[in-house]
Amino acid sequence: MQLEDSSDAKKDPSFICGVVEGFYGRPWTLDQRKDLFIKLQEWGMNSYLYAPKDDYKHRAYWRELYSVEEAEHLTMLITASKECNITFIYALSPGLDITYSSSKEMVILKRKLDQVAQFGCTAFALLFDDIEAEMTESDKEAFQSFAQAQVSVTNEIYEHLNQPKEFLFCPTQYCASRAVPDVPHSEYLNTVGSKLAPGIDVMWTGPKVISRLITPASIDELTEVLRRKPVIWDNLHANDYDQKRIFLGPYSGRSSALLTKLKGVLTNPNCEYGANFVAIHTVAQWSKCSIENGLDENQSGDVISAVSADIKLEKESRNGRSDDEDVALPMLVYHPRLALKKSLQLWLPEFKRTKSMWGPISKPHVSNVPPVTFNASGQSGVPSCSPGSLEEDGTSPGSALMPTADHSSAEDTNELASDATLTPCLADGTESAESSSMVSLDRVAECLEPMETIENASSASSQAKNLDVEDVDDHDIKESPLKEEMPNAPDHEEGDVVMESERKEEEEDYQLTADDLCLLCDLFYLPFEHGPQGMQLLQEFNWLKLNAHLVASNPSKPTAAGSPEVKEWHHRAEKFDTMSRGLNRLFTRLTYINNRELLYELYPYVWDMRGVVALLNSYVKWLSACNQGSKQGFLSGEQEPWVFRGGLAADLQRLLPLESVNDLFLYKTPETPTRQVYTIRPYLASDERNVYQLCHRLHIARTGANYCDMEKMFHSYPNLLGDIHLGAFVSLSPEFCFVVEDDSSVVGFVAAAANAKELQRQIRMAWVPEMQTKYPELFHSLSAEKPSIPDPLKDLAAKLQRLHTEDLPDALLTYHPSQLKMWLSDTVIDHSVSKRLLTCAVAALRAHGSSGCHVYDVDVCSIEFYNRLGFVELKNETHVQDVMYFGRIF
Repeated sequence: MQLEDSSDAKKDPSFICGVVEGFYGRPWTLDQRKDLFIKLQEWGMNSYLYAPKDDYKHRAYWRELYSVEEAEHLTMLITASKECNITFIYALSPGLDITYSSSKEMVILKRKLDQVAQFGCTAFALLFDDIEAEMTESDKEAFQSFAQAQVSVTNEIYEHLNQPKEFLFCPTQYCASRAVPDVPHSEYLNTVGSKLAPGIDVMWTGPKVISRLITPASIDELTEVLRRKPVIWDNLHANDYDQKRIFLGPYSGRSSALLTKLKGVLTNPNCEYGANFVAIHTVAQWSKCSIENGLDENQSGDVISAVSADIKLEKESRNGRSDDEDVALPMLVYHPRLALKKSLQLWLPEFKRTKSMWGPISKPHVSNVPPVTFNASGQSGVPSCSPGSLEEDGTSPGSALMPTADHSSAEDTNELASDATLTPCLADGTESAESSSMVSLDRVAECLEPMETIENASSASSQAKNLDVEDVDDHDIKESPLKEEMPNAPDHEEGDVVMESERKEEEEDYQLTADDLCLLCDLFYLPFEHGPQGMQLLQEFNWLKLNAHLVASNPSKPTAAGSPEVKEWHHRAEKFDTMSRGLNRLFTRLTYINNRELLYELYPYVWDMRGVVALLNSYVKWLSACNQGSKQGFLSGEQEPWVFRGGLAADLQRLLPLESVNDLFLYKTPETPTRQVYTIRPYLASDERNVYQLCHRLHIARTGANYCDMEKMFHSYPNLLGDIHLGAFVSLSPEFCFVVEDDSSVVGFVAAAANAKELQRQIRMAWVPEMQTKYPELFHSLSAEKPSIPDPLKDLAAKLQRLHTEDLPDALLTYHPSQLKMWLSDTVIDHSVSKRLLTCAVAALRAHGSSGCHVYDVDVCSIEFYNRLGFVELKNETHVQDVMYFGRIF
């Protein structure tokens, strides 16, 4: 699709518009870059800036020439760009360790760029971002300032390359927040403006590293200082600073009036190439919009139309999408939501393109910068380029060797972030821990850097302390020793792994739609705002949580079940459930697409978001079914900024009444896409038979005895195992019990009681007598000299009797007043289910006022399972020394 261009004569015909590949992480493949060039040409864009940080010879080892193989790949890339009339701009970043006054260094720099020029490259860039503003003693003697040193080197290279038509310079002070003391009075920027050759363009990211808004006034101020129009390096869609976020929303926050004030715009998008369709296409639409009709201009008919569109779209976002009637705007007036709609129509066919993908899912991010060592002369000591940045497979080598760090302080975080993020995008530390942990309902309107969960780099010894989700290693660890091992069970998740031969994309129910993509983009919108449907999720759950008292049981203030307030609460709960099911539908349809490359890129994010929303939906159902008001206030956002993941998922999680359970929100993404959806919901009386049967199977599987023999032994006592392990909870404390379902059956449960001491009292007074009546021969066998029942049954009877005689220690109940028990079937293939199930129980207990729970009588087989869920063994102060207690505080 060729986008229509504005005919406005004031727009610079040499306007640079395109993409910069400048992130840390796995680089795009050769095929992806070729596809990018084709799209850039179709959409009327003209430039591509090559600056991948995984090409170490671009930055860390900039002095080293490319090998023959690397040269071939770069030549292929440059040739492919020329075939699409896209200007290939090669960027080099020598600022880490260059000696500006050294003639030898200049020879090396010229030799490196001459080599790239021989590949066919005619456009270049020198980047001096993200470096210390310090010079060597020899540089201080040769130059009056840091800026003068950089300008001198840049001007000399510019002349050496015969003043190429396109030559870019990225300053060290590349945004307003880094200008010292500010843009108009920055000695550095003023020196660049006065001394840099007029034919060299200067790059700029806006007010901040990641700028929510870039205003014409700020560009006018900068242009006066630089004495030229800047080129915007736009990090609006960059996501390499946070592995939990991806940005699929439209280009926004940049007035069309900027088109006459800029030399160009290069967007630095997501690490995931396929996820950048909307980001790049909406930039293309923006660059073609009418300059006179920018929304910030004086009121005109077009502006009034645009404002009317805003009002209509705002109404649409509250009431759902209205595709029956389009919002009418003049042809070349840019509106982000309308631009998004156009992009989605063109993006949809990309999901149907047949592209293969194999191997485990892995996000392309790296959480730090390659370690660079220097010898005595200051030269970088490892002259190797990552071939993955040039080869077709795009594999990122050595990332496992890069160190990580625990989050020791805000100061350390800011310092480390400067080495761990994109170029020139890195955290400037302007967002406080308090502000970064607040729900985005308020953050939408604030100009904050979206650096909530920066992944840092420090030392290899701290790797074990890092709580990054990608470091959660579930490989070769059995999810639950409590899981059943059924006879003839499949060795893999049969029917759940997404196999290419199983796709049903041609069937209508499995086809991805534009509405699905709109939901996808709204859930993963922009750094400073959520899309309308994402905001709706936040607002609905927040309202349901704040008004849970309407459906709470309160004898002193009974609320009529048919009152308007209660009806509204249940109506909005149904609405939230509908939104949750819509996300499940998106998740399922996504697994059937032909474009497996795109599936692998989007799957981790959608899988995670689906799990979070399902968790909240389970909590809403618990509020509705159990009529429980919240006795414990919900948190106000005082957690550390790295406790929760970034984006909408983090904001939704913060609405749960949880504290000190950040480990329960760390999940390992499935290595292979699966379409199995597990539903966690409150326990119902009708679940008893299925739950008892599951408990029966799990117990037999755990004993390791012959299945047929055990079945025969329990033939006369089919409910005994369920009564022992679960019966007291579902009979005396059903409001704190949850079940897990797959598509066909109950596959797990968690049973809890808010007050373990009260539960024990009720067990003695009511439950044990009932069991004595139900199983008289078992209790009688405990006192018989020669019992007629098998030893396993006698042991179970003893366990029942112990409930009647044993006291829980007071020290246990002081910090762990609640009691809990969990079991999962071996058919549960999703390693996050156990954590999500426990989170539901913890949220319910927390809302009831509890601050900790314990597991009673933990057997050896269960220790690892509960340890991995954050439980620790507690000291046993009772006289029964063979009983183990495990607990965790929340």
